[in-house]
Amino acid sequence: MANRKKEGLAAIILAAGKGTRMKSDLAKVLHPICGEPILWYVIELAQNLGSEKTVVVTGHQAHMVKNAMKDQDLIYAYQAKQLGTAHAVLQADDALRDFDGNVLILCGDVPLLLSSTIEGLLENHRSNSAAITVMTAILDDPGSYGRIVKNEGGDVLKIVEARDAGAEEKMIKEINTGIYCAENAFLFEAVKKIDNKNVQGEYYFTDIFEIARKESRKTGSFIIDDPSEAMGINTIDDLKTAERIMRGRPCDKL
Repeated sequence: MANRKKEGLAAIILAAGKGTRMKSDLAKVLHPICGEPILWYVIELAQNLGSEKTVVVTGHQAHMVKNAMKDQDLIYAYQAKQLGTAHAVLQADDALRDFDGNVLILCGDVPLLLSSTIEGLLENHRSNSAAITVMTAILDDPGSYGRIVKNEGGDVLKIVEARDAGAEEKMIKEINTGIYCAENAFLFEAVKKIDNKNVQGEYYFTDIFEIARKESRKTGSFIIDDPSEAMGINTIDDLKTAERIMRGRPCDKL
């Protein structure tokens, strides 16, 4: 694998959620931080990283999202019903069917990630020849986040949702940020195998790790140095916190 060329890069940005905890009629990803919509920062990140195709999966207020981002070079996919993260990713299948390379999966409500951090994720993914890599963080109090279950070699065996975790799994401090990198050739074939046989009746993208392991594919994780970069915006208080962090950064980090 030493002669492997640097693969192309595409991005899927999940932006279909309504964001009810924002207590606003406006789609969550359109709330502004430092004068720009939350989603704008995620799109800029993908494009700064050299994404050849950037697919935004819309749902709630899709027309408003498109209008707000009309000056961006984007492909749109529509998730009519929010049936889970795997279902959301699957909506990008047609757009990326002929793409050859790796796909970065980003959340439209996570605006604080730095390019250097995602470059580290991509390098980790490529150097390990992984089929799928998850970006993780270490938290003293992992709370309601999904736990990363690994073997001794560092391969990710599965990601367990907090509500489904046993006592031992709940002690794991490495958590899922919801950011991933996957081989395109593996990604959509695997996502189509995910079912919704769980309490929520949803298609969980995290199930892809168990599918990869069954197929003897390499799985990995990349631990970020600063967990606050992976902070999702769910409430107005989160929005204020994110703006404070962003305003505190040097200009070349925005």
